This record gives sequence, C-alpha cells and structure tokens, in this order.
Amino acid sequence: MIPLQHFLLLSAALFSIGVAIVLVKKNAIVVLMGIELMLNAANINLVAFSKYDPSINGQMFALFVMIVAAAEAAVALAIVLKAYHYYRSIELDDLNSLKD
Repeated sequence: MIPLQHFLLLSAALFSIGVAIVLVKKNAIVVLMGIELMLNAANINLVAFSKYDPSINGQMFALFVMIVAAAEAAVALAIVLKAYHYYRSIELDDLNSLKD
C-alpha cells in the first residue's frame, strides 16, 4: 500500500510544474496544458484523501473537476482557434489588443 505522503508529493510536484508552465510560457496552448496539469494535481489529492474517507465524496468531486476541466479545455481551445484566425498567432504577447 502506497502511503499518503507519496501521493501528496506527486501532486505538489505536478502542481508546481503546472504553475511554472503558466507563469513562464507564452504560447496559449502550452498555458492550457499547464492549467490541466494543475487540475490533475488537485484530482490526485482528492482521490488520495478519499481513500481514507468511508464516503466517496472525494472521488465524486474529482469526477466533477474532470468534467469542468474538459469543458474548460473545449471553450479555451475554441477561443484560441478564433484568436489564431484573427491574429495569426497564439503567442499571448501578440494578443495585447484584446485588452482594449
């Protein structure tokens, strides 16, 4: 049986990598991948903690997070495709005119 600490360390590492990707990278698709990595780190925590809880609330919440992540990815990819169609770039620095 794998102890809880290993799951927490894995989750912390994945979340840290996701935060680093979101903060450092300028490509919109890569930033979306970083966000998905952070959501998956949260899911690992939810499932790991639900193992020690007799109810399945953690697993159900993890399933909800996966559904929200899939919807977020679909909407974000649609926005990125539309931005690429208009600006011919998906670099976040090139999309500065969206602020106006």
